[in-house]
Amino acid sequence: MGSQEVLGQAARLASSGLLMQVLFRLITFVLNAFILRFLSKEIVGVVNVRLTLLYSTTIFLAREAFRRACLSGGAQQDWSQTLNLVWLTVPLGVFWSLFLGWVWLQLLEVPDPDVIPHYRTGVVLFGLSAVVELLGEPFWVLAQAHMFIKLKVITESLSVILKSVLTAFLVLWVPHWGLYIFSLAQLFYTTILVLCYVIYFTKLLSSPESTKQQTLPVSRITDLLPSITRSRNFVNWKEAKLTWSFFKQSFLKQILTEGERYMMTFLNILNFGDQGVYDIVNNLGSLVARLIFQPIEESFYIFFAKVLEREKHATLQKQEDIAVAAMVLESLLKLALLAGLTITVFGFAYSQLALDIYGGAMLSSGSGPVLLRSYCLYVLLLAINGVTECFTFAAMSKEEVDRYNVTMLALSSSFLVLSCILTHWCGSVGFILANCFNMGIRITQSLFFIHRYYRESPYRPLAGLYLSPVLLGVFALSGGITGVSEVLLCCEQGWPARLAHVAVGAFCLGMTLGIACLTETKLVHFLRTQLGMSRLTDKTT
Repeated sequence: MGSQEVLGQAARLASSGLLMQVLFRLITFVLNAFILRFLSKEIVGVVNVRLTLLYSTTIFLAREAFRRACLSGGAQQDWSQTLNLVWLTVPLGVFWSLFLGWVWLQLLEVPDPDVIPHYRTGVVLFGLSAVVELLGEPFWVLAQAHMFIKLKVITESLSVILKSVLTAFLVLWVPHWGLYIFSLAQLFYTTILVLCYVIYFTKLLSSPESTKQQTLPVSRITDLLPSITRSRNFVNWKEAKLTWSFFKQSFLKQILTEGERYMMTFLNILNFGDQGVYDIVNNLGSLVARLIFQPIEESFYIFFAKVLEREKHATLQKQEDIAVAAMVLESLLKLALLAGLTITVFGFAYSQLALDIYGGAMLSSGSGPVLLRSYCLYVLLLAINGVTECFTFAAMSKEEVDRYNVTMLALSSSFLVLSCILTHWCGSVGFILANCFNMGIRITQSLFFIHRYYRESPYRPLAGLYLSPVLLGVFALSGGITGVSEVLLCCEQGWPARLAHVAVGAFCLGMTLGIACLTETKLVHFLRTQLGMSRLTDKTT
């Protein structure tokens, strides 16, 4: 498969993932606003911080490293060995689920059952749901590697929609069930997710069309199960070693990604109610980042992993592939920078209004607006880091991954220390500031790697981080205008003044985007090209 074809499929995967994330986040957005009017913020805090942390930690530690290693295989990949390796996520998930469940029940503070009922059952069911989801991991890896885009979109969309409907129904009719509601909904979600993948592959592999096309490395559903043969090893040891390197890295990355939740859970820095408010603001602040940046990062990691060969310097690889990778990286960096700056500049003036509309005075008063404004700055760093790390992790050799783990260890330690200091100094905002610091260090590490990687080639993808002075001036002007508008029109002046404030922001945003289209013509051409390629790929499939 040529680099241009892989690029077209990655663009299609990113655009489909973007639509899927829009659907997910809109549903979650509406659901959270609905829940806030029926349940206490203490229950929301326990579910969204403590129980979700148990689930995400189990899932992340059990499968993240396997995904990165198994999706990096080349054309000569032995899929029977790869699938054997992926199935190891299940016993690993059982181990982490049991161990972390014991920690959550025996070592952490148990909430008051009168305020938050059924906590123990919630821990058991959230841990079980993580194991259930891992049962579908071999199907997911095979689907991702062969760009089964519609399968992912339909499966995850259906699961999220059904989970949301069940949650809303239970909240409306049996709100006294407490954590039972979210625990049953989470288990239902993972079960539907796995069943969709199993049913799809069962029907696909049993149809005569699939056997004629020979598009998959397996011919029947039983080929996806673990297999032992005397002629070769159970797993590919090169992939296994790479998995171990990514596992060490994943453990540290998880601390950085969910660091504030770990501190709230283990150190009791905030009570359950404050944790609920922080998590709601955190989810609202990261809404656009997850909508745009996460599908781009996931899709283009696959692109870079397929186009670039590990263990090889840029000068030793196919120059066509290196050129395409450099062009894509430069454009993605420019896109991430522009999107991040837009969120930072306009988010500052509209944070309080957004919180007031979403959750009322509970969110818009107190520390809520300051939290959201701080998060807008964090989103800018998050956007750039997502692009730089998706290239870095796809191009690094095993030895470089191991060296990077040392850096991640230092970052994890510094994050914990810095979070403690900043939280005692400025409250929950300290979590976001500590995240900004660590994200800046991670970006710096990735930029150094990219610079060294392309140093001896004629390509300079880091040029994507430069913007024209005119565009920077427009951003500064828009920030000033919307800031004055917030002081004069929002948020105690009533709805006519609020609508005027929104109109000012819309005008400034339109002006900024117009100047961006005029000054960043190279990025506009890239986006148009990839949109056309994704449509062409969609028609051919």
